[in-house]
Amino acid sequence: MKKTLFRQLPLFLLFIGFNLCNAKTLEEIIIPKTNISYELSMSEPYTHYFEVKMTLSEIEKIDDLNKKDFVDFKMPVWTPGSYLIREYAKNVESVKVSDGKKDLKFDKISKNTWRVYGKNSKIIISYKVYAFELSVRNSFLDDSHGYLNGATMFLYVPELKMSPSVLTIKPYKNWNTISTGLKRVSEKDFAFFSPDFDILVDSPIEIGTHKVLKFKALGIPHSIALYSNAPLLADEKLTVETFKKVTEAAASVVGKHPCEDYTFIIHQLPGIGGGLEHLNSTTCQTSPNAYINEGTMKNSMSLIAHEYFHLWNVKRIRPIALGPFDYENENYTHMLWVSEGITSFYEDNILLRAGVFTPDDYIKREQIAISGIENQIGNTIQPVAEASWDAWIKYYRPNENSRNSTISYYDKGGVLGALINLFILGETKGQKSLDDVFRYLWNEYYKKQKRGFKDEEFQKACELVSGKNMDSFFDKYVWKAEPIDYNEYYKYVGMTLNKETDAYTPFLGITLNNGRISSVQRGTSAYDGGLNVNDEILEINGMKTINLSESISDKKIGDVILVKVKRFGQEFNFNLVLKSNPVIRFKLEKVQNSTPEQESLYKKWLFIK
Repeated sequence: MKKTLFRQLPLFLLFIGFNLCNAKTLEEIIIPKTNISYELSMSEPYTHYFEVKMTLSEIEKIDDLNKKDFVDFKMPVWTPGSYLIREYAKNVESVKVSDGKKDLKFDKISKNTWRVYGKNSKIIISYKVYAFELSVRNSFLDDSHGYLNGATMFLYVPELKMSPSVLTIKPYKNWNTISTGLKRVSEKDFAFFSPDFDILVDSPIEIGTHKVLKFKALGIPHSIALYSNAPLLADEKLTVETFKKVTEAAASVVGKHPCEDYTFIIHQLPGIGGGLEHLNSTTCQTSPNAYINEGTMKNSMSLIAHEYFHLWNVKRIRPIALGPFDYENENYTHMLWVSEGITSFYEDNILLRAGVFTPDDYIKREQIAISGIENQIGNTIQPVAEASWDAWIKYYRPNENSRNSTISYYDKGGVLGALINLFILGETKGQKSLDDVFRYLWNEYYKKQKRGFKDEEFQKACELVSGKNMDSFFDKYVWKAEPIDYNEYYKYVGMTLNKETDAYTPFLGITLNNGRISSVQRGTSAYDGGLNVNDEILEINGMKTINLSESISDKKIGDVILVKVKRFGQEFNFNLVLKSNPVIRFKLEKVQNSTPEQESLYKKWLFIK
């Protein structure tokens, strides 16, 4: 996000010696007088409603407010890290406003703004929030637990975004555990302090009776809050050991750990998945059996490594556009391929360092990543910088044509990160790597200049570390969508990328869902022949029972097949000329007679001692 906890503190907190990160006990935490307090309760969790009360007091002493005859309260429309306008105000209802003694006049003046009129010393605004979406970017409440993201739950006054607040949580009866990155400030109740609204938004909260595992990595306390609706099957010792290895490996990239504590909130339920990074915590959603043994652990730790590395890349080392945040509008950047994509590269790299992945595992993951982008037509259409910019309207809103026209900044950025790493290793003869780029960004922009980096400054950092001009790389592969010469980079470590195709196998280029076309791949027989998504396949060469493989199993490239479809109630016939299967399989293999320098770089690349 935009700043560290310390730098986000209002100036007067610095004068009294307040340090949120370094406070070790509740007694050591000095809480200044705040004008803003929140109260969160959940008296009927089975209805999925949180009850929120926000109190703004001593308004006459706040210069930015006492000159006006009204105060505006706003609800964010999106949450940082998930680049889509989600309209959180749609879940707010039963708004009431008073000064503690009488009701106050107010209007809703926009989709997410409530204006309270009059010169009031105190304003108490209470409301309910419907919470029934168990995702990492939203909030959820039922009779087993509560989970919330601040952007979905808490109103703010624009003039007071940088002001501190206290949140008091009143859990449902018998719920005795709360996990969050916020600092608890009261032994008597669940009261938490936030130095500003950004931190409140950036601190998800899990409430209930969940299991909490604890460990220290690099001397820093870590908590793993595990929620499941079934008896937990986690191997607790193995879970703690593996998380510890992964967190320490992640910290080795930059070499500096920014936190005094860290919280993992883990939801383990069928059918969910994903993660969202925060300043000193993360929420990750995975399957119930994710941590039961070494096999499932290995398959599940990529998500943990990815979100944990965001402590550095995104939350502190960030594109300049990603902070301070505008919670009412899109925050655009061309650099999500760095923030998310290179983090995807590091998730595998970190697991290799930690010993969770073997070198063979790592090589296979790079093969899969390359295959993923090279077999997507959109890779030749949309530059990854454009994909980053258009995340708000494309990545989070895919349709049936997305694979034909777009590329994921996660996937493409991960591949480009791997190539930049190889380039730096090769050009510096193994003395430096992509790690050094992030160390430079950390020291120069986060620590020294206290800001995010500009687009051109990321390229500059890569050039500074590698000692080489990289205009061609960035022009062709970042700002344009030109074909990538992979072997130009894998040659440094004595590897070559080989291709295998099914060029002699006929291919239709459609996928079916209950007999209807759900996607049509650009440039294939079906696409060029005129078939559409939502067409119902009635017959292929007279066969009414549709099995795509069987229907063309005896055909060859260039043969013509007759496809009968129903489209909007009418039947149509299409003659399709069969084309070859465009799918390419990629395999990384060692070159014969590699040089001693290539062998040395190969070992550095894969952390082989």
